[in-house]
Amino acid sequence: MTSQTDRTGTTPSADQIRRAPKVLLHDHLDGGLRPGTIVELAQDTGYDRLPETDPGKLGLWFREAADSGSLERYLETFSHTVGVLQTRDALFRVAAECVEDLAEDGVVYAEVRYAPEQHLDGGLTLEEVVEAVNDGFREGERRAREAGHRIRVGALLTAMRHAARSLEIAELANRYRDLGVVGFDIAGAEAGYPPTRHLDAFEFLKRENNHFTIHAGEAFGLPSIWQALQWCGADRLGHGVRIVDDIETAADGTVRLGRLASYVRDKRIPLELCPTSNLQTGAARSYAEHPIGLLRRLYFRVTVNTDNRLMSGTSMSREFEHLVEAFGYSLDDMLWLSVNAMKSAFIPFDERLAMINDVIKPGYAELKSEWLFQ
Repeated sequence: MTSQTDRTGTTPSADQIRRAPKVLLHDHLDGGLRPGTIVELAQDTGYDRLPETDPGKLGLWFREAADSGSLERYLETFSHTVGVLQTRDALFRVAAECVEDLAEDGVVYAEVRYAPEQHLDGGLTLEEVVEAVNDGFREGERRAREAGHRIRVGALLTAMRHAARSLEIAELANRYRDLGVVGFDIAGAEAGYPPTRHLDAFEFLKRENNHFTIHAGEAFGLPSIWQALQWCGADRLGHGVRIVDDIETAADGTVRLGRLASYVRDKRIPLELCPTSNLQTGAARSYAEHPIGLLRRLYFRVTVNTDNRLMSGTSMSREFEHLVEAFGYSLDDMLWLSVNAMKSAFIPFDERLAMINDVIKPGYAELKSEWLFQ
């Protein structure tokens, strides 16, 4: 007879992965649009620069354009998604659809980020952008409930690292912190735009006891991570995959952590890893070689994320499917990664704890018990 331990350690099916309660910390609103929505919004708003007007062909174009091995080329694809997101109705619609799509994929908690400063060309104010997206998130949560799904979504306001509005966006995030915005971020090309250019924004947020994450250690290496942590005081690292540059693995398999890697692990600093996106931008060569395998074995605070679902042609379920195939992860591994993410969320401790104990752990326990009824 096969024991329960043996059964629960087996490879989860695609259906179980989809139904498992998942937590998403790194997802860009303007990187997750439905191709059909982009086409319709372009027609509605008069945006005439789409490379394709057939939704199927357009979705394929985004994935192929992003699959270049270059972060800079990857970022170019956003000119089209941002181009159709310049009205309140467009922002509301895309935010609501984002929540619906995540909930359908089994996500129970998500923090979705976007840069308000990129949505002003149609005459909206920063405040109107934030309110449109927040209203869309609430509508998406309502639709998800009607469809039988439970999900909670918070917004992260992003400042662009090549621009000079980070303090203004940080102040905006602080004003809306009890109205749907849970934190702050900076994003954009890392090389040439260190996070230390935005120290005034980070100092403001620290004085206000607010939360922030920083894109660091994706296309640029250890100096970007070090500055994000030791100069800026980031709560989490957006990507952070290049922390492996400070880890040495000897021929006999023994591992030595450098001082920065040790600090990141010892302080339990969350790493917002995005496997498929990392392959596209050249930060990793394959899923099997992705540093998440080593970092998970070394018990870093690893989390799994989508980054940009449209450009990567991905979802949280697909990310976990790739990891299950590459590393043989079980439901217990998925639970560990999901709890890591929930521990690292920017909502209050008691709410995080309730999500872990009352939603995530029971959800995985139910999945693990299914073998009893087969």
